Amino acid sequence: MKLSAVTIDCPDPAALAQFYQRATGFGHNPESEPDYIELTGPNGVSLGFQRVADYRPPQWPGQRTPQQCHLDFAVPDLDEGEARLLAAGAIKADVQPQPDQWRVLIDPAGHPFCLVIAND
Repeated sequence: MKLSAVTIDCPDPAALAQFYQRATGFGHNPESEPDYIELTGPNGVSLGFQRVADYRPPQWPGQRTPQQCHLDFAVPDLDEGEARLLAAGAIKADVQPQPDQWRVLIDPAGHPFCLVIAND
C-alpha cells in the first residue's frame, strides 16, 4: 500500500492550493476543477483542496472544532522555514509547545500544520 493523496476541506480551494504550492513547490494539476484543486509532488503524492459548504476552521489547541488531522513539513531550519511560510500567508499559532523542536503555523483557511526539523 502506498499513500497517494491527502485532501483538505476548505472554503476556497484555489486560494489554499496557491498557499501550499508556494510552501511546497508542488505542481498544479491542470485537470483540477473549481471545487477541487490538486497539487502533485515529485514523489507522486498529491495534496487536494476541496470546497466544503459552511466550512468551519479547526481550533488549535482548543477542540471546539477539532483539527481531525494536520500536516507536518520537514525543513532544514525552523526559523527560515517559519519566515518563508509567514511571508506566504501563514499565521504563527499563539501556543508553541516545543518551539525549539517544531513550530505550529496556521494556513490561510485555518488549518494548523507543523514545521519539524529535517532528519536527513
